[in-house]
Amino acid sequence: MYVGRVMNTYLVTVSPDTTIIKAKDIIEQKKINHLLVVDENENLLGLISDRDVKQSWASPATTLSVHELNYLLTQLTVEMIMKKKIITISPDTTIEIAALIMQENRISALPVMEGEKLVGIITTTDVLEVLLRAIGVDEGSGRFIVLVKDRIGVVAEVSRLLKDQQISIQSLVTWPVKKFPGIYQLIMRVAFEDKEKAISVLTDSGFKILTEYIRDLTPYLPDQ
Repeated sequence: MYVGRVMNTYLVTVSPDTTIIKAKDIIEQKKINHLLVVDENENLLGLISDRDVKQSWASPATTLSVHELNYLLTQLTVEMIMKKKIITISPDTTIEIAALIMQENRISALPVMEGEKLVGIITTTDVLEVLLRAIGVDEGSGRFIVLVKDRIGVVAEVSRLLKDQQISIQSLVTWPVKKFPGIYQLIMRVAFEDKEKAISVLTDSGFKILTEYIRDLTPYLPDQ
């Protein structure tokens, strides 16, 4: 999946001289978490988040009157608090890379640029939505985990066993088990009515299946 397929293209932008009060109103009205700051030619200048706005609002100058505080806020613009060093990505960036960039840099949004043109924005919420769809959480399905050794053909073997029983795999995600190098979890979803049959077929073939959280996985480690 590529960023260009899931990014938000309805962009809410503001100019650098927009006041913090106005920015706060826009964020609340549009129900968004980020504002893109652009110049008159739509060139990207910065990024401001709802957190940035809230932090600027929490002034430590408690000795000032309400009137004085309001006056100061009318003078504060997004240019004064926006992030100017922005990490951007292109539409052909994969979702996985976008997620990695956000995690490594502890950021929650990435503007998307096509050359010099701002074409979209992707956030951690968008990435999470893609993940949830990929693993089929929003579908009527049954979930179970197959513990396997990291060996060539093991996924094909599991798939063949289910195929022979006319059981369709709705989603499959692989995940390493940290404490046991070389052991992987195949996190699978099938139609809810096929779940018990799938578990039975795989168990009869020697695979170890989990249907709930188990603290000690030692008894469930695969022999094959």
